[in-house]
Amino acid sequence: MREGSLEAPTRHVIAWQDPDYTDPAKLDAEMRRQFDVCHTCRRCFNLCDSFPRLFDLIDNSPSGELDGVPSDKLGTVVEACTLCDMCFMTKCPYVPPHPFNIDFPHLMLRARAADLKRGDSDFTAKQLSETDRNGKLAGALAPLANWGSDVKNHLTRPVLEVVTGIDRRAYLPKFHGKTFAMRAKRDKPARAAGAPAKDRKVAIFATCFVNYNNPHIGEALLAVLAKNGVETEVVYPGCCGMPMLERGDLARVAETAKRTAAHFAPWLDRGFDVVAAVPSCALMMKFEWPLIVPEDPAVKRLAQATFDASEYLVDIAKKEGLAPGLEALPGGVTVHLACHARAQNVGAKAAELLRLIPGADVAVIERCSGHGGSWGVLKANFDTALKVGAPVARQAVKNDKMFVASECPLAAAHILQGMERVEDGKKAPAESFHPIELFARAYGVLP
Repeated sequence: MREGSLEAPTRHVIAWQDPDYTDPAKLDAEMRRQFDVCHTCRRCFNLCDSFPRLFDLIDNSPSGELDGVPSDKLGTVVEACTLCDMCFMTKCPYVPPHPFNIDFPHLMLRARAADLKRGDSDFTAKQLSETDRNGKLAGALAPLANWGSDVKNHLTRPVLEVVTGIDRRAYLPKFHGKTFAMRAKRDKPARAAGAPAKDRKVAIFATCFVNYNNPHIGEALLAVLAKNGVETEVVYPGCCGMPMLERGDLARVAETAKRTAAHFAPWLDRGFDVVAAVPSCALMMKFEWPLIVPEDPAVKRLAQATFDASEYLVDIAKKEGLAPGLEALPGGVTVHLACHARAQNVGAKAAELLRLIPGADVAVIERCSGHGGSWGVLKANFDTALKVGAPVARQAVKNDKMFVASECPLAAAHILQGMERVEDGKKAPAESFHPIELFARAYGVLP
């Protein structure tokens, strides 16, 4: 036995259909086995609130050890996990193939699947996970929905907090009546036929967030790819299932993976790559789906053909070279490396992309924003989300750049909220960006 692991982390197939997976006694035994390793190591204490909760339970128990913590208290640790994967990817020295076999995020996923099986499911979390339904309904009434969800609306946000548990102070995404998929059909940019990447073809996975909440990100990606000669089509069969994964609804995720893989198969047959603008969706397609439905060859094929947006453009730059026309962005950029981009283990592609802009002044923040998807907007979690993200906000204020960007749009907005609490918001910009939006601006193809 050796201390720590030098190999790249690997993950096991998720045996969610095995009765042992959600067996209460076997789950409790496995949680205690892994938690005891975490307790004796504690390298992960500052990543999120799960680990402080675990260590406080242990330290305050009668024995000062895990055996003094009753099983019914361990659920508080599960509740705090956002499935960001940073403990697995960046901190834990005992992940597979180490014999200790520690995978904290997938252990939390197992616990949530067990909760769901026995009917212990949060109503608000379930409703927030229905992103396609919510996007269609709110998009149909976009002006009213956006008015009601604005943090400055002191009439509706307190009511929303009482009804849904969403903190009245949390920024919420806006909705659009015309989705990204609609816009792409109506107004598709012309390809630069002689550009270096003219032989590439991309099916852009619109993602629920870009499709319903921020079509501008998708339009920026379309414009940049067109500038580089890439043939593009926008494809959106539905949400990738990340919100369902967060709830432990693995059956729904498996169904989504199979349906989406079948939908993309004709595009792959025609030689298209698949590019997702939001890293959480790329992570699902590349890594989580093949672990949940490992027997489906279409899912495996799609995973191998999928790229994160920044990853794909950096690949073009390295292999064919980018089309000319990039101009400097004045004032510099603070770019936050999103957790689900880091978990893809492809390197700091957002920073690499922005450094391709002439005269680029890029400051990188490589730490969790604290948002955690829908987790961070809930009243029970919002203050903790701000606390976890406070070091990121302070660093962004210290950097004092004109632009703040993150590949995770929710993280970017959350960072701005944190910045507003530093020096009374004097150095917080009015808006945040996806790196693709800044790249499109440097090309002059979008405002």
